[in-house]
Amino acid sequence: MSGTFRRTATGGRTKTQPNDRLVARESLFGRLASASRVTLVCAPAGSGKSVLVRSWIETEGLSARTAWVSVERGEGDAQRFWLMVVAALADIAGRDELVARVSPSPVFRGDAVVERLRSDLASLEDPVLLVIDDLHELDSADALLWLERFLGNRPAMVRVVLLTRVDPRIGLHRLRLAGELTEIRGPDLRFTLEETHELLVRSGIELSEASTAALYERTEGWAAGLRLAALSLAGHPDPERFVSEFSGSERTVAGYLLEEVLERQTPEVRELLLRTSVLERVSGPLADYLTGRPGSERILQELEDTNAFVTSVDVGRTWFRYHHLFADLLQLELRRVAPASVPPLHRAAAEWLEENGEVVEAISHAQAARDWPHASRLLADHCLALILDGRLARVRALIAALPARLVAQDAELALVSAADRVLDGPLEDALAYLALAERLSSGVPADRRRVFDEELATLTLWVARRRGDLDTAVEAMHALETALDGQDPPFSPPGREISEAEVRASALLNLGIVELWSMRLADARGHLEQALALSRRIDRPYLQIGSLAHLAIAGAMGGSPVSSAIELCKQAIAIAEEHGWENDAAIAAPFAIAALGLVRLARFEEAEHCLERAEQTIRRDSEPATELVLHHARGVSWLGQHRLEEALSAFRAAEQSQTVLASQHLLAIELRSRIVETEVLMGDTAGAQAELERMPVDLVRRAELRVAAAALALAENDPERVLDLVAPVLDRSVAALHARWTTIDALLFAAAARDEAGDRRESEDTIEQALELAEPEGIILPFMLAPVEGLLDRHPRHRTAHAALLSEIRGVLAGSPREHRGEQRPLLDELSEAELRVVRYLPSNLKVPEIASELFVSNNTVRTHLRHIYQKLDAHSRSEAVDRARELGLLSPSRRLR
Repeated sequence: MSGTFRRTATGGRTKTQPNDRLVARESLFGRLASASRVTLVCAPAGSGKSVLVRSWIETEGLSARTAWVSVERGEGDAQRFWLMVVAALADIAGRDELVARVSPSPVFRGDAVVERLRSDLASLEDPVLLVIDDLHELDSADALLWLERFLGNRPAMVRVVLLTRVDPRIGLHRLRLAGELTEIRGPDLRFTLEETHELLVRSGIELSEASTAALYERTEGWAAGLRLAALSLAGHPDPERFVSEFSGSERTVAGYLLEEVLERQTPEVRELLLRTSVLERVSGPLADYLTGRPGSERILQELEDTNAFVTSVDVGRTWFRYHHLFADLLQLELRRVAPASVPPLHRAAAEWLEENGEVVEAISHAQAARDWPHASRLLADHCLALILDGRLARVRALIAALPARLVAQDAELALVSAADRVLDGPLEDALAYLALAERLSSGVPADRRRVFDEELATLTLWVARRRGDLDTAVEAMHALETALDGQDPPFSPPGREISEAEVRASALLNLGIVELWSMRLADARGHLEQALALSRRIDRPYLQIGSLAHLAIAGAMGGSPVSSAIELCKQAIAIAEEHGWENDAAIAAPFAIAALGLVRLARFEEAEHCLERAEQTIRRDSEPATELVLHHARGVSWLGQHRLEEALSAFRAAEQSQTVLASQHLLAIELRSRIVETEVLMGDTAGAQAELERMPVDLVRRAELRVAAAALALAENDPERVLDLVAPVLDRSVAALHARWTTIDALLFAAAARDEAGDRRESEDTIEQALELAEPEGIILPFMLAPVEGLLDRHPRHRTAHAALLSEIRGVLAGSPREHRGEQRPLLDELSEAELRVVRYLPSNLKVPEIASELFVSNNTVRTHLRHIYQKLDAHSRSEAVDRARELGLLSPSRRLR
């Protein structure tokens, strides 16, 4: 189906009659109907651009397939603009659910959002129309750049109409040269004499032909002038004399006509128009507040019904905006007749908007009133909430609108400037503003000191987390807890959006992450669980993502199954996808952490996908801890696939990330052991030895480095040294990040050493112990890194209790990718204790009679248990049951006697 809208009734499109007061401009309608897929309507204010396109859409019955986006004045927030575009198009394509919505994000990846929108729209089967009105108000270079790219590679079924006063800076010349741009300019929009006559007739105004011609000549067909004239002429006692008495340019004509319009209004309407002209948008209650009279909503609705200069901006017709030209003229008139009223009106608007939760507009009006203390207080109180709501660009604009001297002298504004840079800016700048805030803190009023202390501690904690500075993070958390505990209920001052829960959730998340990377696992897990619970309760998905991702690795390090960690990461990623954040930096951590778990399971293809997604989203040099996890996971993946040069390069990159952190990262210990292992596998035993000698003695004594040293000793044909090194690991008398994983590593090197020493039976038993520890989680990676392939090949199948896992390991070592049999599903029903005992024998090669003998029950009892187990696990074979039991953490080391 063609993506072009035609004037003939096709595709079920129904033509409708336009508003009776509007003129059907047939020639222009025809040009719009047959236009290219991009149409530029560029003309001065009041030329009738919006009215023309709206009336054409209404006449052609295109409303149901039109997404209309009006750019607000001075719009500098690229995220706000593009989310409006996405939302408008999602509404149009909603019935097909083709366009995914996007939630505001603290750090916006506009290029990715626009690309995803373009991809979604490529699936459309019916044409849609995107209208961007007042494009000249878009003051964001990024937003315009993405618009240029969108237009240059627009989907086939999308037509775009741009309404603007000036030519946009988006490279339309390419479309023009390609013949893909239709342009309608100011002269094209001038009314003809016949259209002027029709406008007057539709407005119920009778003029002689001579007066109609004079009016046309003096307005030069300017749409706004003609409509203002129609408003002035309506009910005028002498229309002919009125026409003869005015002349001049468009601006003077408009000014004169506006005075005439106001003169003909009741005092109530005139006062409402003038006093509300300071607003970007107005509602009935807000107008009531500014005028001191009730009934404003009715007046606004009547004004919309009678002229084209007042437009409702919501379906319920409760909020309105004035045409920009009309608002400009009203403001000029207000300054002429009552200049002293302008600042008080802005102050009153700020008060009402603050009380009604419209914080950003309240701050703007406080600034317009030059009420710097009020503006500063509002900005300080709501800064963190606005950032979490994805309004970082607007926060920056509000800061920029303040006098520079104020920011340099005000502790709370210094704190706002620090917050601006915490998420998306140089850490050095954030630290400088935090230091400035502390120096100026004595000037904070007593009644605001607790709020200030909370914000200062929270931001200090945030910066400490990014720097991996545990000492500073703990100190900041203590300061925060002191401030929060000393706060009498209610916690928040009236109108202050950021609640105790929001402050605590962000603080607990950041503290938990720092504790995690600093190896304080129990504390980290407790704080992260609290952060997750709070962020769920207050519906802060951005904080939920970080909590889930880092709980995943805290759980894995604390002994939870790898599959549980991967599942938590999947939950974090699902939240991001639900809000349209697939390319947001927030999901770099869950993807990197999931990859680390998948590598341990030898699911390299899935891990590679996660690593690619993490690399696409991470913001370089902004989250060194996450970068370290990413590089480390990449290195371990390549190591498992014996891409040794690449693995070593990734590990060195991870080392570089560690140098940026103030404290040693949790994975730094394993990182160093992996470097030694890689050098050993590369045959560089001298380099591995030098690496070990450079490490502190207390580090070399840890389990991970003992295993690495054992790998070196085995490569140097010293089996006794291997067994000496791993003995403390096996009896768990030395510290380890993850005791079970490290014990598996140690057992495998011990098995290889015993085999080399000629003790085959001990070697087999040691391999069996390693398989038993690996079985519950399905860990395979250690078997790929230790030199035990030959041992596994000749491991007696008739004696192993882990035949299924052994078969999988052999397959991966032979080059077969490890299969993943779908998503983790919950149990259909809980397994009984008797059924769990049978489940733990399923990975072995024991048959039903042998399992029955081990458990001292009958064969029929085992068969009955197996039938129930398969049903509850939703499995259809023994291998599927093993996989499901492993995913659900149901496989514990067996107690089979050997």
